[in-house]
Amino acid sequence: MTTLGYILLFSLAGSLLSMAGGFFVLTRSGLAERVARVAAPFAAGALLGTAFLDLLPEAAEGAGPGVAAWALVGMLVFFFLERFVHEFHHQHTHAHDEHNQQSATIPMVIIGDILHNSIDGVVIAGTFLVSIPLGVATTIAVSMHEIPQEIGDFGLLLHRGLDRRRVVIYNVLSAFATVVAAVVTYLVGTRVLQLLPIFLAVTAGFFIYIAASDLIPELHRRRQGASGRLDPLVLLGGISLIWITVRMLE
Repeated sequence: MTTLGYILLFSLAGSLLSMAGGFFVLTRSGLAERVARVAAPFAAGALLGTAFLDLLPEAAEGAGPGVAAWALVGMLVFFFLERFVHEFHHQHTHAHDEHNQQSATIPMVIIGDILHNSIDGVVIAGTFLVSIPLGVATTIAVSMHEIPQEIGDFGLLLHRGLDRRRVVIYNVLSAFATVVAAVVTYLVGTRVLQLLPIFLAVTAGFFIYIAASDLIPELHRRRQGASGRLDPLVLLGGISLIWITVRMLE
């Protein structure tokens, strides 16, 4: 098999493997409802954990002190993007502001997922260009550390009101970003890897913004009741799961 064949096969397989946890949640109706109830704090923890424990340390190895500036760029880009989405919803619907806030979060999560999957594609293809065994090992590691975040994304989209069919469609489409980015990396060669630290830092900024501006304020609003009292523990659980996964797959 050619190098391109390996890249296509393993980037596709890696995308499907990373979504395994999310699909497992969807196939268990009772589990899906329970995950949806704790989706906001878990997703906030998973996003913050991925940003601070995975993406930013990786970016710092290549971008050095500039990593903070690129993370800030990512946060600002998402701020203006979310402002545009809010304005669009305000002009095209008369629903309650809270509904608009939840609807606006959906494209933010999907865009962040697409960018993260694209980075995975660059990493997978870049390592296959070095050697086939390294590419296989990298695909497994990348896919496994994506599983907890994908569970959070699936649960969050369910929590925001999307039905299961659309959750699957959006996640499958975003997963193909891995394959597209992998093929583009193969075509342009390892030169694209020089920009990888910037992509990592910008995506970390996206994740921090989603968690800090959309998810954590929701946790503060619903701090009363049994679920509200459990939110801090679930958030810490999301961070801990990312930390454990990153440590195991370093």
